[in-house]
Amino acid sequence: MKVIMVDDEPTMHLILRKMLAKLPDVHVAAAFTNTKSAASFLSENADINLAFVDISMPGGNGMEFAAEIELAESHVQIIFITSHKEYALKAYELSVLDYLVKPVTQERLERAVNRARLNQRSVLSPLLSTAAPMNPGKVVLKMLGDVVVSNEAVRVKWISRKCAELFAYLQLNHGKRIPRSRLVTDIFGGMHQSKAESYLNTTVYQLRKSLELIGLREVVRSENDGYALELKDPMIDYIEFEKQVEELQVIDIGNIERALQIERLYTGELFGDKAYVWAIHETEHYVELYASFVKRLAAVLISLKDTASASRLLLKLNERNPLDESVIHLLMRIREMTGDKKGLTALYTDYVRLLSRELGIRPSEDLIHLYDRLVSRFSDRK
Repeated sequence: MKVIMVDDEPTMHLILRKMLAKLPDVHVAAAFTNTKSAASFLSENADINLAFVDISMPGGNGMEFAAEIELAESHVQIIFITSHKEYALKAYELSVLDYLVKPVTQERLERAVNRARLNQRSVLSPLLSTAAPMNPGKVVLKMLGDVVVSNEAVRVKWISRKCAELFAYLQLNHGKRIPRSRLVTDIFGGMHQSKAESYLNTTVYQLRKSLELIGLREVVRSENDGYALELKDPMIDYIEFEKQVEELQVIDIGNIERALQIERLYTGELFGDKAYVWAIHETEHYVELYASFVKRLAAVLISLKDTASASRLLLKLNERNPLDESVIHLLMRIREMTGDKKGLTALYTDYVRLLSRELGIRPSEDLIHLYDRLVSRFSDRK
């Protein structure tokens, strides 16, 4: 992978060179202190894969440089490295791969470069010919834990975060026409009206261009001053998860393996860490559906004496929501069943402290009595 650096601080060139030297197959082709020289170099060197660009520089803004690269439809991927956190939102409205805030750690840099490697194949793919559109095949949407669209051959690379958000919004309202006014309010809220409308126009274009890679540009339809998404029979992970959970009303020894397979379908909250405000109700719905299913599954595993599997699932729930008393209840039962008195006491004590610190309350009387009852059983065994 060939990279260039664009930063007005020569010291940053040295630091970044040393960090990149530790990564395999990364070659620094050139370093520049201004965007004009970098742009000239890129126009004569088509084999550059990645550019690390500072945002605030005299004689040339990094944002403007990235915009020029995008307009030129260059295959060069952009990673911003800057001290200015406040530019993050605007940066992601451009076709940038990542946004790193100084001082950059080796681990964070490596993740960004690895992400560039994964995207390189799709970035370098030629634009699809409108005369011979690609057969999209079976479209798969992975919305649990991320926003990923793919077919049997390739995964969509989102041009911007906003076009990924627009796709998620339209997908959640699949087939329905969403007025432009609603999209402006929900996705671009806080911006001046005229600016928000302009960003919506750009984002719709970016979304269609992103989907073009797998022949789906036309699924985003313009309709009566609004937009609708119409995918033909896609496989959607959160819908499949809910369907299978509803089909398995009773979990027992005969279907325990199927239940464990269903649990693995839930790979994270709806749309992952993006935490779209407009999707909070749907996100909470699937969180509660997963938690309820896992508790039912764990209770059956406990009855079958498979405490290891039950504990693994319950600890995942506890990590997501450490205040859920019903999960603590089940974990305490497991500690008693496995003879782990020390673990039982630590679990209960930590939970009591958490409630006091975060909410200023005590655990329920039921949990207090359960703890006393479970501890007494250890004494009865002696």
